[in-house]
Order: sequence, then structure tokens, then C-alpha cells
Amino acid sequence: MRPIPTATRLPRMKAGIIGLGAMGYPMALNLHRAGLLATVWNRSAAKAAAVASATGAVAAADAAEVARNCDVVITCVSADADLLEVVDALAAGAHPGLVVCDCSTVAAATAQEAARRLAATGAAFLDTPVSGGVEGAKNATLAVMAGGDAAALERARPVLAALSARIVLMGPVGSGQATKAVNQIMCAGIGQAVTEALAFGRAMGLDLERVIEVVGAGAAGNWFLDKRGHTLIRDDNAVGFKTRLLIKDLNICVAMARAAGGHLPTIETLLPQYEQLVAEGYGDEDHSALYRLKKRLFPAG
Repeated sequence: MRPIPTATRLPRMKAGIIGLGAMGYPMALNLHRAGLLATVWNRSAAKAAAVASATGAVAAADAAEVARNCDVVITCVSADADLLEVVDALAAGAHPGLVVCDCSTVAAATAQEAARRLAATGAAFLDTPVSGGVEGAKNATLAVMAGGDAAALERARPVLAALSARIVLMGPVGSGQATKAVNQIMCAGIGQAVTEALAFGRAMGLDLERVIEVVGAGAAGNWFLDKRGHTLIRDDNAVGFKTRLLIKDLNICVAMARAAGGHLPTIETLLPQYEQLVAEGYGDEDHSALYRLKKRLFPAG
């Protein structure tokens, strides 16, 4: 891989990233471009080696080494259990002044538990889930929903700013994840409406490219229609947020709602549809693959 040019490294600020998947990999490259990336680690060592080759960062032997050698550590993993495993591993290298920013999507209670486990080391924990998709990760235009100590966020801000267009402190630890749950509920509901509406438009014999163009310019315009509409009508769902991961996120939302004494009827109705997509082999496609099912609502589907 050809080395990626870097900006002049900012003094005394070293960032590391743990988790180099669809979101973490481009985030690491953006940290490098900002002159901040020092160390990376991934459970699949080959991914860390590839980033190290491209950026000159150190591919750490373990998560503790990342913590030991950085001022700010970004974590970006898939599930609650993964986050707690990573936090336990990096705690061995954690130190006073370290800020761990978790960009995963997990339950608010899991973020609070992660903060509790790190507290004894003197390190601060922020839950900093993001929104904006793979495109946002590549273009450093993510929205960061932060939960935790305001002073810790200010220490981490130069690192988070290299990844995002907006950073908002929502409250104490867990508030970022609660806000991300709001985001995921909205995204799923919007996806439901867009895919069903386009399936209806198809059944009406409309040119869907033109439908997207004109409807997207009006009151029904939204991110999902703009970024996924043109691809989903071709059943091209390779780029984006995997359906199986959205199911994980929506189950977190349902559990949080139940813990608050309520429920989410729209999401509870929608989940079986996404589960059907996984059962049919589309779990690694973007959740816009829901259009596959919506077309079947009409005889021509």
C-alpha cells in the first residue's frame, strides 16, 4: 500500500485506534492525515499491519500497548462484550490523563460499566458514538454524540475533530449512547418509509431515478434517500451499514426502552423484516436491502 501523506504532527498529542473495520480503518487514516496517529491494534493483525504500512504508525502487540503510548485512544468495535473485553485489555496500559473515546454502538449501561472499569487507572472514558455512515468516516464528516466529563472531552477534542464535522456533549457517560439509540430508531424508521415508498413507486410504473430526484428536493428529502436511494433501486447494497449490525443496534434500543418502562412499536415491527433479510443471506448488505422485501408487497415484485 502506498504511504499516505501526513500533516505535521501536533506536539504532545498522540492518538491510537483499536478496531479497524469499515468505520475504524478510514478513521485511522484521517487521524494520520491530521498528524495524530501513533499506534493501532486490531484483533486481525493483518489489518493493523496494513494501516501501519500506509501511515508509519506502530502496529501494537496488544491493546495495552496502545493505551500505554497514547494520550487518546479511539475504540470502534462491534458489540457490547467486545467493548468490555477491549477495555479490560487496555486497562493494563492505561494511565492518568488518558482519554478513551468509544465510537462503537453499545447500550448506555455498557458504556457506564466501561467507565467504571477504567476509573481505577485514572483514565477517563467517553462514549462517543458517531453517525454519518462509511462516507462520513472516510470524509471526516461524522457527527459525534459524546457522554462523559466535559474536561476529558476538551482533551480529546483535537482527535475527535480530525474525524468529524460536529461534536456535541450530551451529558454524563451513557448519554452519547442514548443519543445514538435515538439516531438508530430514526434511521430505521426512515429506511422503512423510503424503501416502501419506492416499492410503491415502482408498482406505479414510475421512473425511480426521477422520483428520487424530485422527491429528494422537497419535504420528503432525507439522508437515506440521497445516499442510498439510487443504489437500492438497483439492489446494489454493498456500501453502507450492514443489516446484521443494525439488528444488533435496534435490539439495544428495544432493551433500553423496556428498561425505561416503555416500548418501540415501530422498531419491534421492523426487526423481523431485517431478520428475514439475514435469513435469506443479505445480512452483510446495507440495510437498504429492505427494498428487496418491500418490492414483494406488490404483484410485480
